[in-house]
Amino acid sequence: MMKLDRRTFMKGAGASTAGCALASLLPGTLGALEQTELKGSAIEVKSICEMCSTRCPISARIVNGKNVSILGNANAKSFGGAVCARGGAGHSLLYDKQRLVKPLKRVGERGEGQWKEIEWDEAYALIADKLGTIKEKYGPEAVSFSSKSGSNHKHLFHLAKAFGSPNTFNHGTTCPTAYKIAAFAIFGTKMKRDLGNSKYIINFGHNIYEGINMSETRGMMKAQADRGAKLVVFEPRFSVVADKGDEWHAIKPGTDVTVALALCHVLIKDNLYDKAFIERHVIGFDEFAKEVAGYTPEWAESISDVPAEDIRRIAHELAAAAPHAVIDFGHRATFTTEEFEMRRAIFAANVLIGNIERKGGIYAGKKAKTYNKFAGADVTPGLAKPKVDMPKPTAKRIDMVDQQYEMLWSNGGIYQSILDSALDEVPYKTRGWVMSRTNPMQTMTDRARVVKAMNAMDFIVCCDVYVSETAAYADVILPESTYLERSEEVFDKSGKNPAYYVRQPVVETIGDTRPSWQIWKQVADALGLGQYFPWENIETLQLLQVKKDAKLLNRIKQEGYVSFGKPLMLREPEMVANFAAQYDTARTLDEDGTYASAMKFKTPSGKIELSSAKVEKMAPGRGVIKYREVNLKKADELFFIQGKTAIHTNGATHNVPYLANLMSDNAVWIHPLTAGLLGIKSGDAIRLHNDVGSEEGKALVTPGIRPDTVFAYMGFGSKNKELARAFGKGVHCGNLLPHVTAPVVGMNLHTTGVKVEKI
Repeated sequence: MMKLDRRTFMKGAGASTAGCALASLLPGTLGALEQTELKGSAIEVKSICEMCSTRCPISARIVNGKNVSILGNANAKSFGGAVCARGGAGHSLLYDKQRLVKPLKRVGERGEGQWKEIEWDEAYALIADKLGTIKEKYGPEAVSFSSKSGSNHKHLFHLAKAFGSPNTFNHGTTCPTAYKIAAFAIFGTKMKRDLGNSKYIINFGHNIYEGINMSETRGMMKAQADRGAKLVVFEPRFSVVADKGDEWHAIKPGTDVTVALALCHVLIKDNLYDKAFIERHVIGFDEFAKEVAGYTPEWAESISDVPAEDIRRIAHELAAAAPHAVIDFGHRATFTTEEFEMRRAIFAANVLIGNIERKGGIYAGKKAKTYNKFAGADVTPGLAKPKVDMPKPTAKRIDMVDQQYEMLWSNGGIYQSILDSALDEVPYKTRGWVMSRTNPMQTMTDRARVVKAMNAMDFIVCCDVYVSETAAYADVILPESTYLERSEEVFDKSGKNPAYYVRQPVVETIGDTRPSWQIWKQVADALGLGQYFPWENIETLQLLQVKKDAKLLNRIKQEGYVSFGKPLMLREPEMVANFAAQYDTARTLDEDGTYASAMKFKTPSGKIELSSAKVEKMAPGRGVIKYREVNLKKADELFFIQGKTAIHTNGATHNVPYLANLMSDNAVWIHPLTAGLLGIKSGDAIRLHNDVGSEEGKALVTPGIRPDTVFAYMGFGSKNKELARAFGKGVHCGNLLPHVTAPVVGMNLHTTGVKVEKI
C-alpha cells in the first residue's frame, strides 16, 4: 500500500491539475491564461469559507507569495477554530486551471461544449437584450431566477424583484426544505439543535459525521465524548454516524415515520411525556394522541423491521434523559413523499419530552431584536436592510398551482416547478432562467427531464466558478470570483445570542472574475434597473447594514466573527439567571426562574401546534400527523438511497483538484447476500437501471447495508466533458430518480427502486 504523506498528496494534486489537457484548451479558464503571480495578504484575513453551505468562519493568508493557508477562526468557538477537508482545499479551487476566469458565450448546440470567450460588457448587453425581449413578449414572470441559499441568492433575487418576476427559487426542495416547513407548521419558525449539550440523541440518518456542519458535528462529538451522550441511529446503511453510535438499527427505507410515531405512542401511553409543558404551551395534543394511539411499537416493527421491544426501550431511555435529549430532524439518507409527516412526527416527539428551549434540546434563534426585547434595552446591535422601493410583481408564481404548497411560496419555492413550467406551460411557460451557483442537473431528479426543460427555454444564464453540468447548457456563463477573492455583506449568524461575520478577500482577483453582488448590480444597470441597487459598492452596503456604525463594521472585519451577550434559552434556569444578571433592565424572571411565560410562537394560536387548522385548510386531511403508506420500488427492485460524503459538497466540489484526488468515484454499496445472488464481487462493473435511466459503476460489497438496499454517494458521474476530473466518474444518482414532488413540502423524491446486474 502506498504511503500517503503530505509530499505524495501535493504531488498527486499537482499532477491532477496539470494532466487535464482540456483545462488549457477550454476558453475562459485559468489554464487558458498566462501564469500570473498570486497577490494577497501575508497577514491573516478573517473571512468565511464557501466550500459547502455551512460557511464556517475562517482565518486565511498568503504564505511565501503562492500558497494560501486556510484555518478556522478561533473567535467562533462552537466551530472549534477549525475547517474540514473541504474547507482546507479552498486554495485548490483558487488555483485550478479548469476554473472559469472570463465570461463565456455558447456558440454550438446546448451541451455540445462549444464556447467563445467574451468581455463583460458584451455579456451584459446580450443578457439585457434577451431578457428584455422575453419580458416584452411574455412578461417578466416568464423568467425564473434560482440560486443556492446563502450569500449568493440575495442580490440575484433583488434583481428578480426589480425585473418584475415573482419566480425566485433556492435549492431547498432538493435538500433541507422538509424540516423547515414542518417546523413552520408546528412552531411558526425554524428551529435549531443543541446537540453539544444533549445526553441522549436519536438520529434518523442525519449523517453529520460525513455531511459535515462544523458547529453541529463538533457539538455531537462533544456530547458523545465529553458528556457520555448515547447516540441511537436508525438508517438502512452502516454510515459513519451509525459507526459512532451506541446502537444502529438497519431500518427499512421509507419507514422512519413509523418508528417516530411509535416513539410518540409510547411516550403518551406510558405517561412519559411532559404534561405541564403540553398543557401550557401546546394545542392539538388530544387530536394527536388519539391518532397515535394505534401506532404501537409492534405495528412499527411490522413495517420498519425495528424490533418493538427496542422501540419501547428507547422511548423510555429518551424520557429518562429529557429534557436534555433530542430527536434530530436534519438531513437523512431516505427521502419519501411523506417528508412532511416524518419531520412533524420527529418534532412532535421533541415536544412531548419538553425539550423546547432547554439545553440539549431544540430552540429558536435569538437575533438582536428578540434578544434586546428580553434585555429591556438595545444591548446588542442589529442589522438593517437597505430601504429600496421595489416594484411588486403582478403575476402569480409558477408554483402557486396548488394551495397545499402555500408555506413554500415565501420560503424558497418548489425548485423543480421551473421544469414543469418550461415543459407543460402550467400555469404559464418559463422561457428564461437566470441562476447563480446552483446545479440542478446534479441535484434535481430525472436528469433527462432537466435537459429537456433547459432545451425548451429561450435563454439561460449561469453564474458559477466552473462550467458545471448545468452551466454546460447555458447561453452565457458569468465567472464568479471564488470566496477567497471577494467581499460580501455582513451576515447574521445568531444562535442562542446574536452573532455576525463577514467575508473579505484574502487574495487579489485572478483573471477577470467578479463577485456575484457586482455581477447582478451590473446586469441591473444593463437592463435599466440601476435605481433599485442604490449602493455604490459592497462597502457602502455594509455600512448601510450596520446603520453607518463604522466602529462596529471594523470590529466585525478585524475579528471575523463577533458574538454579543450571553447565550439564552428561555426555559433553561441557569442561562436565564446569567442573562438577567448581565443586564439591569432585563425582563423579570418567572417564579420558576425561567422566561417560559414569554415564550410565544408564530403560529395562528401563538402556541406549538401538534395539530394544525392552518395545515388542514391548505392541505385537507393533513391537519393531524398520521401515517400514510409509500411505495418506493417495484417488487423485483432494490431500494436505491443516496447520501453525503465528508470529501464533497453535493454536486459542487467533485472537480476541485485536491478533493477529486481524495475521492473521484462513488462505488455502489451492496450486501454480500445480494451480491452473491447476482454473482457480483467488490470492484466488479455493474449496471443500475429502472424506468427513469441507467448508470454504470463499480460494486462495493459490504455487510454495512440492508440486503434489499443499495447506496451511492451523490454528486458523481458528471456527463459534461468541461469537468475533466469528474466526467464519467461513478454513478449519476439523479439519472435514476423519478420526477415526483412530495405533498406540502414540495421535496424531490430521492429514494427509488433499481435493478442491479453485473456487466
